[in-house]
This record gives sequence, C-alpha cells and structure tokens, in this order.
Amino acid sequence: MRRALLASALGLLLALLALRPLLEARMTAQMLLQIPLLVCVGVVLGHVLPARWSAHVAPWNRGGLSGLVLATVAVMFWMLPRSLDAAAREPLMDVAKHLSLPLLAGMPIALSWPRAGFVIRGVVLLELVASCFRLGWLYLISPLRLCNNYALDDQRRLGAWLLVIGFALLAWIAFKLLWGNMDARRLSPGADDRGRDAAYPLH
Repeated sequence: MRRALLASALGLLLALLALRPLLEARMTAQMLLQIPLLVCVGVVLGHVLPARWSAHVAPWNRGGLSGLVLATVAVMFWMLPRSLDAAAREPLMDVAKHLSLPLLAGMPIALSWPRAGFVIRGVVLLELVASCFRLGWLYLISPLRLCNNYALDDQRRLGAWLLVIGFALLAWIAFKLLWGNMDARRLSPGADDRGRDAAYPLH
C-alpha cells in the first residue's frame, strides 16, 4: 500500500513537472490546479512516512496546530501575486514552489489534520474561506495587472473562481455544522448521548 502511494505521489509530481509550461501559462491554472495538486503530492507522501517519523514530530505538533500553521503560511505565500509572478519567471522560485508545497504544506497537513480538534479545524477552514474571498475580491476589482506575466482578463477570471470556491466552502461548512451531528446520529442510532455530543461535524 505504501509503495503504491509513493508511486502515485512521484508519478503526479513528474506529471506536474512535465505539464509545468501549460499549468503556468495561465494564472488560473497555476493557482487552482498546480498549487493544489502539489499540496496533494505532499499529503500522499505524508501517509507514506514511517510511523516513527510521525512520533518524533508529535511533541512539537500537539493538536496539529504547528503543522497546520506551517501549511497555511506556505500555501498563502504561493497565492500572493508576486510569488505567482516569480514562479512563472524565475527557475529558482519555481523549484522552491515545487519543493515547498509538498514538503511544507502537504506533508504537514497529512500529519496534523488527524490530530486537530474541531476548533482548530474550523479556524483553518474559515481562514481558507477568508483567503479565497480576500484574494478573489482583490483580483476581481483591481484595475491593474498584479502579475506582469498574466493578462488582466485572466486575473479577473481567477478572482471570480476564488469567490465561487469561497462561497462553496462556506456552504459546505454551514451544512456540516447544521446537519453533521444529525447524520452521525442516524448512522449510530444506539449511541448514547455523550457519544453523540462528542461527534465533530467537520471531521
């Protein structure tokens, strides 16, 4: 199983490297396809790590907080206009992106998300929604190109997509908060009250 996951992660990474010119030709493709897929490579690699590695990290990652903060910072850095521009223009920055997103975002998410409680997960998800709204609105209304390598139409298209994603995530979170516990009760009709109250809707 681990070998299959490792092969899948490496295969996806090689595919992303091969498709780099296509994915970085448009601002929308770089942010909404390339960056999330690089994070997914790291998530898969995180599930391949030996258990002892996770045990060594655990004392510095209580509740998954440290890892999720690191992942958030790494992803946010590559969502900035200057970073997108630099990655498309400078080879060293592009190498840094292909290394940092799997290692500093994807792997920490894989190691930290299972450890995180309801509050920490909620804060991370809400920050993701807020980032989609902030950047989406900025890209959509800006009269100037924020990235020199991309056209204004592409920038506005990315802004519109980020707003759509933000609203979709917000709707999903609201659904989980309102009906998540109800679904858990339906699946476990014999559970006692304490077990039902402990169910986290965002899990």
